[in-house]
Amino acid sequence: MSAVLAGEGLSITLGGRRVLDGVDVTVETGEVVAVMGPSGSGKSTLLHVLAGLLRPESGTVTLAGSRLDDLPDAARSRLRLRRTGFVFQFGDLVPELTVVENVELPLRLTGVPRRAARDRALALLDELGVADVASRRTSEVSGGQAQRAAVARALVHEPAVVLADEPTGALDTVTGERVLEALVAAATSRGAAVLLVTHELRVAAWARREVHLRDGRIETPSVTW
Repeated sequence: MSAVLAGEGLSITLGGRRVLDGVDVTVETGEVVAVMGPSGSGKSTLLHVLAGLLRPESGTVTLAGSRLDDLPDAARSRLRLRRTGFVFQFGDLVPELTVVENVELPLRLTGVPRRAARDRALALLDELGVADVASRRTSEVSGGQAQRAAVARALVHEPAVVLADEPTGALDTVTGERVLEALVAAATSRGAAVLLVTHELRVAAWARREVHLRDGRIETPSVTW
């Protein structure tokens, strides 16, 4: 396997506090990696830096063979749109759109025609077991259905890596396990890597490898299962 996402020597200060301090992390093609640590350890900041949402003060980020951290903003956004998918704690679906419109959005933003985008979105919603709510507004579906739709949106454009920030934090245990199973199965079957940010052991158990952060630094060597 080769690294599809790599951060080397990542450091950043926010609000006068060193949030990341020389962090190295890699994610291989098709791999599932969990980033763990207590609140305030720098987990979400690391994800945002690896995604190109924050620019590190020092260090490098390489995504799918391209340097991400030193690109101009517009180029960084284009690379992120093409090569990454995101799943957040509360789904962050657009409430004005239907479920299927949310899922097809990444395709439409990259110029895929409406009919082709709709067909791909519906097929993925069906794979994830929520095609029956495709025409509903996000306010009309359950939390588990919305999060499966968020998984579909993250995967519909065939990204190289999926970045998931506490993806089951707003769900009950049973629903969260089902969403995680769907996320990992759908992503890895497509060859996408998954980076899970979590503080929960049950979520990290889905990963092949764990990276532990404390006070902005790697606390222990990565754990491989």
